[in-house]
Amino acid sequence: MANRDDISPFFHQTDRMRAVRWIVADGLTPYPAALAFMEERVAQIRSGEAEETVWLVEHPPLYTAGTSANPEDLLEAHRLPVFDAGRGGEYTYHGPGQRVAYVMLDLKRRKEDVRAFVASLEEWIIRTLASFNVKGERREDRVGVWVVRPDRPANANGSVAEDKIAAIGIRLRKWVSFHGISINVEPELSHFSGIVPCGINEHGVTSLVDLGLPVTMHDLDLALKAAFEDVFGPATSDRDEEPAPNLQAV
Repeated sequence: MANRDDISPFFHQTDRMRAVRWIVADGLTPYPAALAFMEERVAQIRSGEAEETVWLVEHPPLYTAGTSANPEDLLEAHRLPVFDAGRGGEYTYHGPGQRVAYVMLDLKRRKEDVRAFVASLEEWIIRTLASFNVKGERREDRVGVWVVRPDRPANANGSVAEDKIAAIGIRLRKWVSFHGISINVEPELSHFSGIVPCGINEHGVTSLVDLGLPVTMHDLDLALKAAFEDVFGPATSDRDEEPAPNLQAV
């Protein structure tokens, strides 16, 4: 089986469909509202009633559990609200200062290949980070994007320390994706200590600001969109073209 580094990073549509709808949410989005919106949008995409969609949000501080989550990895169960996400993966943290991108794409229009899709999500993140001169790297034994930290003490086995800067967790329904990625801009990193993030306790977690880069959420959003179009194809902005989901009604 090919390594993800050897998989083509491009995941463009195979036919001439409309551009992906790109929505940026204001404020903090309640997690149940995000789940409800994704459920509705995925069904609309599958039925042909809506375009593919990328939805950028921030959440209030919370933990989510994927389908492979080990209860023992929830170290402080009462620290923050915990939600069953229904996505793949284990426990992760979401909160202010972290950009979450929910990616609702029709893989039937692109490529019915989950490994290639994950590799493309990683490539999207890596290209986004590169615009800030951050070298993000993938690892074959763990999903997500990592940065090496030679400024930190080496690991117990003598290897160079590395921290996770971006997470990936997806779900597919009838080959339409939902959930997606998260990139740490300036979240409260101490909240990650309430869980074993993604079941990995031998490495740390970092953010763009923790790396000494004064990046704003708007800066990241611009880089995300440019890199997305490189990897996945055109995306149509944005706030003024599509009303935000009615979060208060959920």
